[in-house]
Amino acid sequence: MPRPSTPLLSMERIRDSALEIIDTAGLEALSMRRLAERLGVRAASLYNYVPNKDELLHDLANSTMARVDVSGFETDWVTGVTVWARSYRRALVEHPNLVPFIASGPARREAALRRADAVHGGLVEAGWPQRYATMIGASVKYLVVGSAMGSFAGGFIDDAEIYDERFPNLGRAHLLRSHATEIDNASFELALHAFTEGLRRRYAELDEPH
Repeated sequence: MPRPSTPLLSMERIRDSALEIIDTAGLEALSMRRLAERLGVRAASLYNYVPNKDELLHDLANSTMARVDVSGFETDWVTGVTVWARSYRRALVEHPNLVPFIASGPARREAALRRADAVHGGLVEAGWPQRYATMIGASVKYLVVGSAMGSFAGGFIDDAEIYDERFPNLGRAHLLRSHATEIDNASFELALHAFTEGLRRRYAELDEPH
């Protein structure tokens, strides 16, 4: 029989299937055997593309971070931080179960390190001291990762009686779940705005005499 015109396996198919497993069953559910079964191949075939699960996770993290936009620093540092934080969150919220692995650090991931380098360089070039540039980078990570790992609004049970009887100050909490996306997005924007406004004031103080 003639060979198929397209290969049965590719890194794109492997990534997509691995993410499907992670998205639906969690990070711990991913194994090379389960991935092979999903793709309809033997596990040994995967090793022609990726040596092990750990390397596959690094590849997935690298591919995710490659979508983060740090071009805003070419305009000014406020635009840079804002564009970076928003695109960073968009990249992570699509695969919340992968976030704990991504959050473990840039490690040897090329895309993450390139973006960290661009952010740090953009801040320092704008006049931020090295120490502050490091802390700003860490602070944005805390803000984005916390936002991406789960929904605040979606975590409330939509049973009004629970709140009416025992938690009167949460009397409307049962309405949050149905508006979770809107509330979570608006809450992130509120936090980001407060953060950047605070940084503006701190930045102005850098040039003030002491």
